[in-house]
Amino acid sequence: MDLALLRTFVTVHRAGSFTRAAALLGLSQPAVTSQIRTLERQLGRPLFLRKARGVTPTTIGDELAHKAAPHLDALVEIAETGLDDESSLRTLHLAGPPEFTAERALPALTELTGDDGQAFALRVSFGDSDAALEGLAAGHHDLAITTAQPRGALLTATALCDEEHVLVAAPRWADVIGPGRPGCKGAHTLEELPLVEVHESLPFVARYWASVFDARPATSGTVVVPDLRAVIACAVSGAGLAVVPRYLCASALERGDLVTLLEPAVPPLRTYFLVVRTGTLAMPHIARAHEWLLGTAANWS
Repeated sequence: MDLALLRTFVTVHRAGSFTRAAALLGLSQPAVTSQIRTLERQLGRPLFLRKARGVTPTTIGDELAHKAAPHLDALVEIAETGLDDESSLRTLHLAGPPEFTAERALPALTELTGDDGQAFALRVSFGDSDAALEGLAAGHHDLAITTAQPRGALLTATALCDEEHVLVAAPRWADVIGPGRPGCKGAHTLEELPLVEVHESLPFVARYWASVFDARPATSGTVVVPDLRAVIACAVSGAGLAVVPRYLCASALERGDLVTLLEPAVPPLRTYFLVVRTGTLAMPHIARAHEWLLGTAANWS
């Protein structure tokens, strides 16, 4: 079987589209379509179901991808690193959310970039879970940290850690919250106070409100900035209430720059997953990074 056909097939399977696969491979869409048809004729079975937007793999297509993709990835790894492992430094391509990756994953992984005979170079991309999983499936990344658990057999996810979310604000706001919430002193309700968030949809605040109050937030964001570290900085400056990971605001809480407004009996949690393409843990540098992160995460609080 022609390896070029298999490479095209795996790329289409990961991209979910002939058009996206053609762009990734540097081929025309008719060329990709022709190669897939050739492979289907050789196998005597359809590999994809064509839809209005993209393609969906058949059962045979999923089975072939599951068997072929790890071996193709291994061949690409050999081509990129060369045959002389002693003189070639392998590169780990990591993708994840900027705050968690910067504050948690990178300090752990940089310990593996030293000169110990098993070291690797590190390249990092920041993005949301959808972008990280799409890039991982397309072969752009080796390892992804996400808050979404992928479906299907092409990607394998392992729970990494849970992240506690807390409702915080500058101390002056704690004294103006009125009756109706535990520990309230002042004349205003939480719903009346300004909010700081990462997106107009209020993903952190909405999740917290649903978990703790079984309700939706009644107000929109006053300050919207797409980075949790900036959200914390705005909250410290008094811009409003914010829902953020406890580990990320721990130092601000210790200094008294922020205070927690509530301490629910069951705090809202978010799970992070460590995701690889199925079969790629056979590659030593990916396996080492994967195992190291899981071990380090056990000590995160």
